[in-house]
Formats: sequence, C-alpha cells, structure tokens
Amino acid sequence: MKNIKAVFLKQLSDTLKNKTVLIQFLMFPVLVIIMENAIKLEDMPEHFFAKLFAVMFVGMAPLTCMSAIIAEEKEKNTLRVLMMSNVKPAEYLLGVGAYVFVMCAFGTAVFAAIGGYTGADLVLFIGVMSVGIILSELTGAVIGIFSRNQMTATSISVPVMMIFAFLPMLSMFNDTIKTAARVTYSQQLSELINGIGVSGITAESLIVISVNLALAVALFTLAYRRKGLE
Repeated sequence: MKNIKAVFLKQLSDTLKNKTVLIQFLMFPVLVIIMENAIKLEDMPEHFFAKLFAVMFVGMAPLTCMSAIIAEEKEKNTLRVLMMSNVKPAEYLLGVGAYVFVMCAFGTAVFAAIGGYTGADLVLFIGVMSVGIILSELTGAVIGIFSRNQMTATSISVPVMMIFAFLPMLSMFNDTIKTAARVTYSQQLSELINGIGVSGITAESLIVISVNLALAVALFTLAYRRKGLE
C-alpha cells in the first residue's frame, strides 16, 4: 500500500505539469457547464448535454490518460527507476489506475450535479460511470503497455477513443450505427444513463458490459504477460 500511495501521490503532483492529461479531466466537465447553461432548445430532452458528455467523458478521459501516462513514463525511463526502487508493476498500475479514477470522479461529480441526480438515481449514475471508467482504464492500460513511446500510444488511443466516445452520439442519428454500437460498453452505458429514472437496468446492458469487461481483462492480462512494463 505504501508503494501504491507513493505512485498515486507522484501522479497527483505531476498533474499540473502534464497538460495533455490535465485537459482530458477538465474538457468535458467545463463543456457541460457551458452547454447546459448557454443552449436551450424546444423539445430538447432534460439535461441532454449532461448525459451526452458524461458518456463521452468516460469513453475518452480514462482511456487516453492511462495510455499516455504509462507510455510517457516508459519512454522517459521513469518506470525503470521505479522498478529499481522495488515498486512492483502491479503496484505501479494500481497507483496510476487509482489516480485516474479519482480524477475522473471529480468529473463524475460535475455531471451528477448538472444532471440533477439525487437519491437512488445518483447512486446508480455513479455506479454506471465507475464501471465505465474502469473499463476505459483497462483499455488504456493495454494500449500503454503495448506502446513503445507516447507517440505510438497516441496514434493507437485516438482512434480507439473516438470509437468509444463518439459512437453513442452518432447512434442517436443513425439506426445502422446504433445497431453496430450495441456491442460496445459505451453505448450500453449511454442507454443505462438515459434510462435512469425511466427504464432502469436492462439484461442486455449487463450482458454486453460484462462481456466487454471480460474481454478488457483478458487483453490486459495478455499485454502484461507479453510486455510487462519493460
């Protein structure tokens, strides 16, 4: 726990220095505050932007941040120094994962406040967002582990991030895209968030998210066994 805490605090202290990571945590929470207060259209669903940007935030921020942090520290040999200081790879990954999760939790709090969630709806919203953050973290960690440097990580994470972050939005306007997107966890998270207080949790969403989680864990295990944190 001491090593995990040390890694966590190190990442926390580097937040202001790493503008690429910092902007991921701030962009969508700031956008949702602006859009919810500046744009009012007839027949627009209540808290439309809060629900839309919450899903995009989950599909983008944890994924890109995890991949960027791991790849950057591999490139700068920071990881090698940590390993020589008796920090185990699992401890490092847990420390970075905890840092990204906590930073994303602040964004989740903003979306929950803007979305007006209270009581059981608030608990469900936080639970859905937390599952999405963990899934995106695992995906980002896989990319970071496989990447030799930050440039490689960015070239891989951007198209992957665009799939998970933008498919739910595009599916609102195209039935073909919606059908294809149903197998992704971000689409199911979108449907769960939009269903809070209306339709609740569906079996399809639970099954798809569980399959996506199992696949993410399998890919992470494969990446870790093949590449480690070399």
